[in-house]
Formats: sequence, C-alpha cells, structure tokens
Amino acid sequence: MTEPSWGLPDPEYNAELYADVPVKRAIAWIVDALVIFGLTLLVLPFTAFTALFFYPLLWLFVSFLYRTFTIANGSATLGMRLMSIELRTFRGERFSLPDAAMHTLMHMVCFSFLLPQVASGILMLTTTRGQGLPDLALGSTALNRTR
Repeated sequence: MTEPSWGLPDPEYNAELYADVPVKRAIAWIVDALVIFGLTLLVLPFTAFTALFFYPLLWLFVSFLYRTFTIANGSATLGMRLMSIELRTFRGERFSLPDAAMHTLMHMVCFSFLLPQVASGILMLTTTRGQGLPDLALGSTALNRTR
C-alpha cells in the first residue's frame, strides 16, 4: 500500500514510516555531533595540535566528510542508524555520494545561519513528511527503517 508521491511513501497511507522522525533526527544530530567531536580530537595530535588554532574549520571539514560518507554508505549517519531512520531521495532511493554531498552541504549552510536553522526545525515539525529545508530543496526525506 505504498502510494508513491515523488517516489516516497505517502504519509497518509504509511504514517508508521514517518512516526517520531523529527525527534529521532534531533537525537541523531546530537549523537553525530559527539562522534564528530571525537573524530576531531583524534585528528588533533596528527596536526601537532596546531589545528586548535583553526578548530572550527577542522570541525567543518571533519563534519562534511563524516556526514557525506556515512550517508552515502547506507543513507544514514551513525546517529541516524542508532535511531533507526534513513534518508531517501525524491525517487525513494537510498542516497548516492553526490546526493549525500549535496544534502550535507545544504545542511551545513542551514546550520550556519539562525533563520534557516529555525525554519528548517519548524518545517520538520509541521510538514507531513517531516522535511527540513535541505530535504524540501532536494525532495528527500527521512523515514523509519523498515527492516
């Protein structure tokens, strides 16, 4: 009974796929931030701790790589996997490397400015598919895993 719209399951017919996804995404984001923090701490000694002088740039670089490659390799970050959610494209497919890179870039731009960040959060709570700004722009969404 998956009635596709954009290739994604219809939230009216498949409400269980969208149940609690905004809350799970928030928790996954916190888990991912902790993982990224740990990864940046691992990188610091290899830079003779000079990366402390440009730590925000190191964070952005590690975050971009982490999010892009984990999403491309399973359509979810480690935090998303822990929360049993995954991203799907507008075609209903798992993310490829270019899809993951674009979603990650848009996610990072939204989190760089207050208004897009707040708007994205509000949209996740109010849209039928729980989509934030990057999701709406790409036509993607996060779903509960079915397996």
